[in-house]
Amino acid sequence: MGLLKLKRLGTIMEPDMNNPMEAGGVLNPAAARGKDGNLYLFPRIATKDNYSRIGIVKVLFNDAGDPTGVERLGIALEPEADYEKRPNGGGGCEDARVTYIEPLERYIMTYTAFSPDGPRIAMAQSKDLLTWERLGLVTYNHYENIEFNNINNKDACVFPMQIPSPHGHRALGMLHRPLFPGTSPEEKAAHPWDKAMDRHHESIWLSYCHIHPEKQESEKWQPAKFTSHRPLAVPVFDWEKIKIGSGTPPVLTRFGWMFIYHGVHESAQSTPTKQQLIYSAGVMFLSADDPYDVVFRSFEPILVPTLPEEKVGIIADVVFPTGIDQRTDIGMPDRYDVYYGMADNRIGVARLDLPKNLE
Repeated sequence: MGLLKLKRLGTIMEPDMNNPMEAGGVLNPAAARGKDGNLYLFPRIATKDNYSRIGIVKVLFNDAGDPTGVERLGIALEPEADYEKRPNGGGGCEDARVTYIEPLERYIMTYTAFSPDGPRIAMAQSKDLLTWERLGLVTYNHYENIEFNNINNKDACVFPMQIPSPHGHRALGMLHRPLFPGTSPEEKAAHPWDKAMDRHHESIWLSYCHIHPEKQESEKWQPAKFTSHRPLAVPVFDWEKIKIGSGTPPVLTRFGWMFIYHGVHESAQSTPTKQQLIYSAGVMFLSADDPYDVVFRSFEPILVPTLPEEKVGIIADVVFPTGIDQRTDIGMPDRYDVYYGMADNRIGVARLDLPKNLE
């Protein structure tokens, strides 16, 4: 990537093997600054049988300002609603992203709820990051002949302020990754790439929801249906040719909206009987005027699994970015710390410094 690189700062959280709730790994955390100035992470914590909760931890820093560890504070969400539980006793709340929504004056969490019908996007809200209230499953209007409410979906995050919709209205924008039938990594690896169906493969989509904070009569914000669905980016490069998905929530920089995303390709060690995938991370910039316009995108990954903690774990060869923190707290607005899952087992952090100019 030349000027854009991620520099690893280390592993900051590992599972407590004496805690059955963490025996299956701690991974894929959301990140958000509280009004108290502290940085909080919301990791997915999983049991051995992959029953997942969303925890709350406070990040600890050294004198240089680098994150070094965490203090566990409890649980933000555990499967309680019907859409988070399955009849066989399974289910889960997974892979949260958290954004402070300025027009709503509250934090919004998007997460994957493992419902009886499969993975769906759900939302919760908070005023203080410590107490969360469910808002339910995200609902959608139709897209062409596709019923979005009936398909699997993951990797959702929202913009911190309103953005222009295709119709020129100010709206809440959400990045997400619908999983259309026939587009799983296994299905895509087994069949030739269908260029005509690019936009329906596992790609990053942008949808919009109109919000009217001035009309809110209660403390609980109820989102309207998301609509005007559009594929924002599809797999292009070799390192992401099986699928891509949104990672960290967008943050506004001088180059536009920036977010770190993941891309997946097949390992050379794959065999006809055992497929091995590699998850890497890239960066994308969207126009500040219209985030549907991609102005910059990684042609090579900025982080690939190379450490033992990233190559060996619950799932091998995975770096999965989900949290980002702009370091204005130490007077470095061009520094962003990126928190990511390591092999679905641990949590690492890496540093991204914005260059003066993009290539």
